[in-house]
Amino acid sequence: MSDQAKKDQLRLGFLTAVEDPERGYVGGLLVTNRYGRPLEFQCTTPVKPNRTQQILYGPTLRPYLLSELIGKTLIEKVGVKPHLVLTEDESLCELREHVDIPVGCFSDESTATLRIGNRHLEFHSSHASEMDHVRDQCKDVPTSADLKEPFDRIREALQETMKAALNRS
Repeated sequence: MSDQAKKDQLRLGFLTAVEDPERGYVGGLLVTNRYGRPLEFQCTTPVKPNRTQQILYGPTLRPYLLSELIGKTLIEKVGVKPHLVLTEDESLCELREHVDIPVGCFSDESTATLRIGNRHLEFHSSHASEMDHVRDQCKDVPTSADLKEPFDRIREALQETMKAALNRS
C-alpha cells in the first residue's frame, strides 16, 4: 500500500469519559482504522469541578467538562487525527462546536440521521450538512461493524490507568 493510500484510510475516533466519584471525570480517545484496529490512544488526567463551579454552571457543567475541557483537549493532543469522532454520550455532541472534525452521537433509529456500521448516529443540529460527507467517508465501514465495542476497550483502559495512578500515589 502506498504512503498516500495509508494516509487516506478512514480513521474513526471513539471518545468517552468515565466518572470517578472521588477524582472526577477522565476522558479517553481511541483512534482506529475502519476495522477497529487501534492507531492511537490518549486519555486525560481527572477533571473534578469544585462546588462553586457546580453551582455556577448548573446543568451546563457536564457538557462543558466533557466537550470543551476533555474532548477538545484530547482532539488537540492526538497525533493521528480521526476523520469522524463517535460518542455514546449526548453531552459530547457539543464538542463539534469546538473542533473541526464531525462528531456523531449514537441514537435510536427514530432520531438517527445516518447509519454507520451497525449503529445509528445523529449530529449536532448546526452541522447537519456534514452528513453527506461523513456518509461518503464511511462507505467502507462494514455494515456488521460493532461501533459500540471500542467504548468497552476505552473504559477498561481508563480503569487500568486510574488504578495504576492510585498505586503510584
